[in-house]
Amino acid sequence: METAEAKRWLRRYHSADAAACRLLVLPHAGGSASFYHPLSARLASSLDVLVVQYPGRHERRREAAVTDLLAMADHVVQALLAQPTSLSTAVFGHSMGATLGFEVVRRLETFGVRVPVLFASARRAPSRGRARWTPQGFSDERLLHEMAVLGGAQARVLEDRDVREMVMPAVRSDYQAVESYRFQPRPSPRVQGAVMALTGESDPTTGPDDVTAWAEHTSGGFSQRTFHGGHFYLAEQWTDVAETIGERIEADV
Repeated sequence: METAEAKRWLRRYHSADAAACRLLVLPHAGGSASFYHPLSARLASSLDVLVVQYPGRHERRREAAVTDLLAMADHVVQALLAQPTSLSTAVFGHSMGATLGFEVVRRLETFGVRVPVLFASARRAPSRGRARWTPQGFSDERLLHEMAVLGGAQARVLEDRDVREMVMPAVRSDYQAVESYRFQPRPSPRVQGAVMALTGESDPTTGPDDVTAWAEHTSGGFSQRTFHGGHFYLAEQWTDVAETIGERIEADV
């Protein structure tokens, strides 16, 4: 029986009675579950796709946002474990969602859940730090500039003042969670399953060394694929991304 925690955190847009594996999808900072509806639609024939809906947006807009990435990982794992299944669970995370996915996988493995592959999209490896933002850095101006650099539909939508005022609290909380995250090598710096890094060739946030460093975080093998485009390459290539995910899971399950 689905618990209240699972209903809050997980969205299943398509039925998947014949699924061979479950895929957990973790959105980017400021993102919502509905952005990944096209991915779910393309994978529904073979995978049970569950997309996380973070608090502070859409139907969860009145809920307090989570500004700690590790606490967010705990919530996601609790929600997922409340939906028992005999299927193995692959994980796909985009940008912030990739780092969150790494922490989710580490937790799932401690519960004995097999995760054959983590798809780390548009994100540097957890151990690859960068200059941190100061508390004053989370102003609307700074956040809007950051999103403009990344591009994508989200940046264009936020040009509307009314939408911006509604969305910015969730964006700010996600960036606070990302910027406060510190990689801890314990209990293990590596996940047991494979890691596949997906990147856009012109993404300004992920250099080649940042991507290949994901190999340091897996005992199950590392691979990568580069797509045409920038940080939000997947929005223009849902079909190719879905085929990459489906083929890799079919090979690993």
